[in-house]
Amino acid sequence: MEGFATAAPERALLETALALAWVDRDDALPALGVERVPPRDWLAENQASFPPLRAGRYFIRGSHHRGAAPAGAVVLVIDAATAFGSGEHATTRGCLLALDALARRRRFARVLDMGTGTGILAMAAAKTWRRCVVARDIDAEAVRVTAHNAAVNGVASLLDLRRSEGYRGLGRSRRFDLVFANILARPLALMAPALARALAPGGVAVLSGLLARQERAVLAAHRAQRLTLRRRLRLSGWHTLVLARDHATLPSQREEP
Repeated sequence: MEGFATAAPERALLETALALAWVDRDDALPALGVERVPPRDWLAENQASFPPLRAGRYFIRGSHHRGAAPAGAVVLVIDAATAFGSGEHATTRGCLLALDALARRRRFARVLDMGTGTGILAMAAAKTWRRCVVARDIDAEAVRVTAHNAAVNGVASLLDLRRSEGYRGLGRSRRFDLVFANILARPLALMAPALARALAPGGVAVLSGLLARQERAVLAAHRAQRLTLRRRLRLSGWHTLVLARDHATLPSQREEP
């Protein structure tokens, strides 16, 4: 375990705390080392740990990146922040790849990003179709981060952004052609009825935030709402599911087992 302090720590206090933590253990007390760390450019090191990423047509980079984007790419400028969604995680990449594939076959007029985090999926959809996207998150900090990112990416006017307790506040009559929900398995399963009510006839839902072993429970909850699995993306042990209503206007394809 490592820790950092702005001033020299009291070694005696650290040794006492370590000894107390090791009470009732049979193995030897680990050695305690204290050393002065030379000055480092922590910001530069942090930025270097987030190189540009590509997910389909989407090119995700930090604001520090000065290189050229690939030709024809949709650029998303995202810095590591206090909200989820820098593009590195397999769940975010899975959603972006699903969006890229869907956009090749269809235009979506009414898009909802539930649990928007940094706003990366909402902004990707807004840049793809230059249409207003509804973005909601339960966390006020995520809403603040998304507002900042939307301004940086030039899509602030295309995001209907608010803090929301799930699907509450959307209104029962409001339906969406495309819904993103990159959350976690248990909330996804619990929110399946609300998602079904928010999905328009022929609508598509892209769900992520679930591990392979959690897929069965998430799928069961949504199949109970008469949603059908159309595609599954597997990335680093995480699954992204593309679901649609039974009479969706997607090209017909056999449901994966």
